Amino acid sequence: MSLPFKIALRFIRYNRSQSIFIILSIAIGISVQIFIGLLIQSLQTSLVQTTIGNSSQITVVSKLQGTPVSSWDGIIQKISSDPAYNKDIKYVSPSVDTPIFISEGSAINSLLLRGFDFKASDPIYHFNSHIIEGTLPTNDNEIMIGKQFAKDANLSVGKTVTVFTAKRQLKILKISGIFDFNVSAINSSWAISNLQTAQNIGGFGNNVSSIEMQVVNVFDAKKISEEIGQTLNNPSIKVENWEDQNADLLTGLQGQSISSIMIQVFVIVAVTLAIASVLAITVLQKSKEIGILKAMGLTDGKTGLVFLFQGLILGIIGALAGAGLGLGLSFMFAKFAVNSNGTPVVPLEINYFFILISMIIAITASVVASVIPARSSIRLDPIEVIRNG
Repeated sequence: MSLPFKIALRFIRYNRSQSIFIILSIAIGISVQIFIGLLIQSLQTSLVQTTIGNSSQITVVSKLQGTPVSSWDGIIQKISSDPAYNKDIKYVSPSVDTPIFISEGSAINSLLLRGFDFKASDPIYHFNSHIIEGTLPTNDNEIMIGKQFAKDANLSVGKTVTVFTAKRQLKILKISGIFDFNVSAINSSWAISNLQTAQNIGGFGNNVSSIEMQVVNVFDAKKISEEIGQTLNNPSIKVENWEDQNADLLTGLQGQSISSIMIQVFVIVAVTLAIASVLAITVLQKSKEIGILKAMGLTDGKTGLVFLFQGLILGIIGALAGAGLGLGLSFMFAKFAVNSNGTPVVPLEINYFFILISMIIAITASVVASVIPARSSIRLDPIEVIRNG
């Protein structure tokens, strides 16, 4: 096997221009594949994080709208202790949602008061990272409001507001902080309190509106929610998941993945055809040398190995060069495609496993492409080749 390998190296060095052309073809192809793949993967991660990264991915609610979930602590205990799927669930937290009206001067504004157990829900919503002024509510007479609502209603930290419900229950609350979730609808329509405050204002007693969860793999949410529903087997509640509630987003993500795969397939096909074409020409150019080697005793099998090794060597060099070029393009995109505040338009996420798979595919394509010229070399008759020059 060492002789075919040495001959393959000699052919590569002798036909430097052709070898460089093949390496460039592989490198450009694999760099495009890696760049597009990493870009779409990063875009998908960014979209998922923006839309559902700071929210509930699986939610247990009452089947009858407006009815609270009772015995919620037992449900959480059952979910957290079930070995069938608790390893797939990162965080579980109760929450209370109740509409309120805030009277400020002559204006009356409607908001959704959301009550949380901050210790359990902070890993889901990351409240502290979204507070731009003040602190989280620490007792039962405090709330936190959104940046947009604070601006529209001319409210600030430390001010008190009169809150009343649809049942005309009144409560004076102090604004402990102002948050910014970078979502206009949330910043203008949410008020946040601890769990007890929302329960008292909404008349929930010890009940909650929902139980919210985040999972390890967001694309397993639907399967896990179905398993939770079967485990709880409670006719008064239902288990929802983000995939069913965001069907358009999921369709868009699937469309991106399919388009990425199609582009990568066409790139690999183009690279394979280019390599096969150039190596086929090499067989014609080197037919006399191949004939002489066969006449000297080089078997058909070893003759074919010469071109297989040639494809393998060129594939490895091209794949390494393409991986470096693809990473370079990705880092350049992340550096120069930025928002007005200097942050990347699409935060780059490097998937080294994807890069490795792309390199293996490129090397495999190079070897497969060399099969055609290898078969051509095997069919060469040394006597005819030497006789005809």
